[in-house]
Amino acid sequence: MSLNPLITCRGIKKSYTTVPLFSDLSIGFFAEERTGLIGPNGSGKSTLLKILAGVESPDSGEIIARRDIRLAYLPQTEDISGNQSLEQAMMEVIPDSRHDPDCFVQVQKTLGRMGFSNSEIQVSTLSGGWLKRLAMARALIQKPDLLLLDEPTNHLDLEGILELEKVLANPDFAFILVSHDRAFLEGVTNRIVELNKLYQGGFLRVEGNYSTFLEKREEFIRTQDRLEQALANKTRREVEWLRQGVKARTTKARYRINSAYALQDELSEVRFRKAQNRTAEIEFSGTGRKTRMLLQAENISCRRDRKLLFENLRFVLSPGNCLGVLGQNGAGKSSLLSLLAGEFEPEQGEVRWAEGLRVVLFDQRREQLDQNQTLKEALCPNGDQVVFQGRALHVVSWAKKMLFTPDQLPLPVSRLSGGEQSRLLIARLMLKPADVLLLDEPTNDIDIPALEILEQSLIEFPGAIVLISHDRMFLDTLCQNLLYLDGQGGSEFFADYAQYIQARTLEEKAETPARKTTRKRPARTKKMSYKDQREYERIEEEIEAAELEAGRLRERLYDPGIMSNAAELAKLSAELEKADAKVARLYQRWEELEELSKQYSIQSG
Repeated sequence: MSLNPLITCRGIKKSYTTVPLFSDLSIGFFAEERTGLIGPNGSGKSTLLKILAGVESPDSGEIIARRDIRLAYLPQTEDISGNQSLEQAMMEVIPDSRHDPDCFVQVQKTLGRMGFSNSEIQVSTLSGGWLKRLAMARALIQKPDLLLLDEPTNHLDLEGILELEKVLANPDFAFILVSHDRAFLEGVTNRIVELNKLYQGGFLRVEGNYSTFLEKREEFIRTQDRLEQALANKTRREVEWLRQGVKARTTKARYRINSAYALQDELSEVRFRKAQNRTAEIEFSGTGRKTRMLLQAENISCRRDRKLLFENLRFVLSPGNCLGVLGQNGAGKSSLLSLLAGEFEPEQGEVRWAEGLRVVLFDQRREQLDQNQTLKEALCPNGDQVVFQGRALHVVSWAKKMLFTPDQLPLPVSRLSGGEQSRLLIARLMLKPADVLLLDEPTNDIDIPALEILEQSLIEFPGAIVLISHDRMFLDTLCQNLLYLDGQGGSEFFADYAQYIQARTLEEKAETPARKTTRKRPARTKKMSYKDQREYERIEEEIEAAELEAGRLRERLYDPGIMSNAAELAKLSAELEKADAKVARLYQRWEELEELSKQYSIQSG
């Protein structure tokens, strides 16, 4: 690695309010480094990239770049004119493209790396995900020494993320990448820098990928805890000495007094930095419903704009289930969640909900938010208090729980960042007890600390979850099954993400490029046995009858006449134990049959 950095920040400071994003920040970035830049929302990650790119200037300090450096910057959203072809959009970012005979070949090659097969397509026809691919191609064609990437996976579907991961895994340039996608960071980086006021100097730098960073960060926090304890003990002894009223008559006494004050300052600084490590307190509320079958999709089909998205889709959700949904943009993932929420009827089949079922939907488009409302009105629509898990909280306390400051409460929702709007939506969901959570990209824009808290809260949620996410680590942690929608009517279930990737890899090896563009997998012809099929059709009624019998016995158990009769009470308790065992046995068998049904009866397009 070169000893001379490509670009260096020397003592830079940047503020938009009275509180600076960072102060006296000094750090260098070198050739061959693939840097992941992380940190809480509001730590200044995007702002630092803009300063490095020359889009913004620091309030103080300086940026020193190597004289001949070629630098390219990919912002979160890039303004690309739609009134041109892909080729034209590429040519406009290449200096002196008219004089380079190989320019056209390089354009075609670079577009191909990002998945484009036709350079004459108009930019105006591209979806958000393909616009992001084009923006990446425009950055690559500039052949940078250092590429600055601000949330490049935003708007990309999972396949787009995997393609980008291949490009960045072994590049011939250095890059600084802002991302909250932990699996992406793990796969492409060899250095992590976290911006956080928790650290002296404002950042922690670790050589290695994301998992190495987590180990080093944990080690740092343990060291800080030991340092705080040691400083606290030493400061307590010095304060007791000061209270004795010792006068500074000697050089030694004056030195000890000054040292005691310095210790107090150092302890205050350590505690201040430690206090910066706060995260949102995310916790979802279940209803306590004991019903084992919450929602059943039975042979459902859906079309949008005459396009068949999926058909003959069937599954059941029970408490504790988390079903992840995968597929390209436009494959029908969000439509499936809307259908499960009861917002429209399936074209065929039906969705059955348990009686009185409470379903809560998280909408990635944030259409549930009134952008003209104040944050206070959005957090607390009925006065100054909310009721969370049976406890009244003042709006200021509720806002702090979600990492909002009192100064933000009068601001309109439109002034909040993407991550703050996501936290606002999550806060509103937390106030709604639910049996089923339908979550459409809940991790968009939120920082890694909040993402980890969200993840733990969903693990502890007692109901069922249907989750759309491009975050592979999030899916692997939460989901027992994954449902893949191909957007052409086909669907397929997988046990985990690794199995999904294995299946996709085998498909790609078996298919020619021509067949891949028009691929439609044939339906499986294997069937359940007649006996299993009959049992599967009857088992819901058997479960319902068994639950009713167990409920009847449980009610009798609390009859005062029986509770006072020891012999009858013992007899009834034994009957109830058998009834509960039967219910559990039926549910276990139902799950086995459901798995058989998925394996043999679900068509895959």
